[in-house]
Amino acid sequence: MPLQTAFPEALVGETVVLRRHRPENLDAFRRWYSDAEVARLTRYRDGPMRPDEIDRFFTARVLGIDSLTLAVHLRAKNRLIGSCAFSQLDADNGSALFHITIGEKDLWGRGYGTEATRLMLDHAFSTMGLHRVSLAVFAFNERAIRSYEKVGFVVEGRAREAIFRDGRFWDEISMSMLASEWRALQAAPVRRGSSSTRVDVPSPSGSGVPPAASTTSAASSSGGQ
Repeated sequence: MPLQTAFPEALVGETVVLRRHRPENLDAFRRWYSDAEVARLTRYRDGPMRPDEIDRFFTARVLGIDSLTLAVHLRAKNRLIGSCAFSQLDADNGSALFHITIGEKDLWGRGYGTEATRLMLDHAFSTMGLHRVSLAVFAFNERAIRSYEKVGFVVEGRAREAIFRDGRFWDEISMSMLASEWRALQAAPVRRGSSSTRVDVPSPSGSGVPPAASTTSAASSSGGQ
């Protein structure tokens, strides 16, 4: 599938909606990636990005068509809270590299990144026809690792002591999911009390959602979740 046709109008979940980025979202990127806490979780280099680096990244990777990058909005308030993307799309082998950053730190740990990840995976495997989605995450980013494991990613390896951060070396963890694993998760019932239900991802749709308001040079796949 050509990448240009892979951009959805919207991916809609219970609490978040994903849409194409708009040029005015640059202000949010400048704020997020100049923040030391966000940079710690997303950059291989220590320290925040410079303004000119952020601008180049936004133009090439966020607004460009070489990556499938979508803005994460709170569905109820239409607030822009983050960004997620597939890069290194390989049509021959059906693979992509996943990235996500929740830039609004007051919303970390609320599950918005987890839901956005599920929406992206459903789009990858159900619409784009991908076979495999992978990601990289720093070992100290425990919140992101828990989120990925909750969605169904599995650890497939690690680059030992690849990142120097906080005065010591840390591993970089590689995780992935296959289309067959995603389909199995969707078919599996989840026990909730005495009843059981399927694990369902809301069908992407543009209906009933307000219009949209409208990650780093060498970066980990994961920011705040």
